[in-house]
Amino acid sequence: MHILLTGASRGIGAATLDVLSAAGHRVVGHSTKGEGGLIAADFSSSDAARRLWEEAFERLDGRIDVLVNNAGIFEAVEDNAADDEWHAAWGRTMQVNLQSSADLCRLAIATWRGAGSGGRIVNVASRAAYRGDSPKHWHYAASKAGMVAMTKSIARGYAAENILAFAVCPGFTASDMVGDYLESRGGAKLLADIPLGRVATPQEIAEVIRWLACDAPASATGAVIDANGASYVR
Repeated sequence: MHILLTGASRGIGAATLDVLSAAGHRVVGHSTKGEGGLIAADFSSSDAARRLWEEAFERLDGRIDVLVNNAGIFEAVEDNAADDEWHAAWGRTMQVNLQSSADLCRLAIATWRGAGSGGRIVNVASRAAYRGDSPKHWHYAASKAGMVAMTKSIARGYAAENILAFAVCPGFTASDMVGDYLESRGGAKLLADIPLGRVATPQEIAEVIRWLACDAPASATGAVIDANGASYVR
């Protein structure tokens, strides 16, 4: 398969790049800065998703079978911040986490419909989409809830054309971003809320992504897979 993977420079994205490449797939990865041969695209810009799609399409010889939307930010804002700061934080998080993913999904769907080929979308959301997050992260939770709703809408709207959509909702995962967050909120207390007794590894989430991208049956389209150590079960 030919796969476009966003947010591939570290954590879940880097692990997913390794897993998919090891399975023999052609993968083009993305990061904000484009280090290590990844395509550079800053999703805070409204035209970044289209530029990324077009460059990835060219690198993959005019064929993308799977889109994995993994890129995202997790930035705090106080609920009593000044209006300008509050609005800027919400706008940036929604643009990077949700709008850019929506733009890429739209481009993928248009491409697949034009070719009559079908394809798969895997959106990496978060446990926060269902459980919520901290008082400093309303916007993050809202962006991930939007991603889940978008995934379900795509699944319902395009399944007849063999365009499939899935979402993954990790809880805490062993990455730099989550490590800093755990430390800031008293890591041991938060870990005690995970029945498994530990956070997920990036490799565990990458394996869920790989399965959805490559092996999940078509009838599973619209599915949301939780991977949070039973810290939130629906």
